[in-house]
Amino acid sequence: MKLKNKKLSKNKKSGNPLPADQSKRLLLKSLGSAGIFFLGLSSKKAGAFSLKASPVKTNVLRPPGAVPEDIFPSKCIRCGRCVEVCPYKAIRPLDIRSGVYAGTPLVFVEEIPCYLCMKCVEVCPTGTLRPINQDETRMGLAVIDKHACVTWSQELALCRTCYNVCPFKEKAIKLDELRPVIIDKYCTGCGLCVHGCQVTQKNGKKAINVEPIYAFRTVKW
Repeated sequence: MKLKNKKLSKNKKSGNPLPADQSKRLLLKSLGSAGIFFLGLSSKKAGAFSLKASPVKTNVLRPPGAVPEDIFPSKCIRCGRCVEVCPYKAIRPLDIRSGVYAGTPLVFVEEIPCYLCMKCVEVCPTGTLRPINQDETRMGLAVIDKHACVTWSQELALCRTCYNVCPFKEKAIKLDELRPVIIDKYCTGCGLCVHGCQVTQKNGKKAINVEPIYAFRTVKW
């Protein structure tokens, strides 16, 4: 018996002929599944991007004892206690323009550094700022730009500001032939050195800056 005006296609698995319209439906279904797969990949990439969009960056840091940044905005309840208790007004909450990070606390160390009074970690009700000791604080790591630092780039320069203001001199910062050197293991990232530095580069950074390298560490449950 002949089929009139009906195109057939082969099903590769069974070898049975299928009508052309059914084959098209299978093709569209396959393409749809592929589209969902790639959409999922795009969503994962978007999630990664949102993490990178954190307001934490060079010289803009979380207060002492902060949990990793990928859980900080969900753990912090925006109670403002750390902001209220800081006697130096170093801790500031972000405004509504910061999206999911709105209301969370930051320290802008170029303007007002952290003086490590540790009052903020005592009042945090959720453990977003964990109770730690002063010398255990790791807000970030101070990094010296030797091209911008006059003590490193000029032979007769006698600036020792970063060394003089450090609360842990001879431990977190030492002098190597009268030039400052950061000891990674003991630097608290308080930003006192950044605030005191007299050199401002064209890109807005100082000759010494605090990088928030600990903020994006892996969460340990």
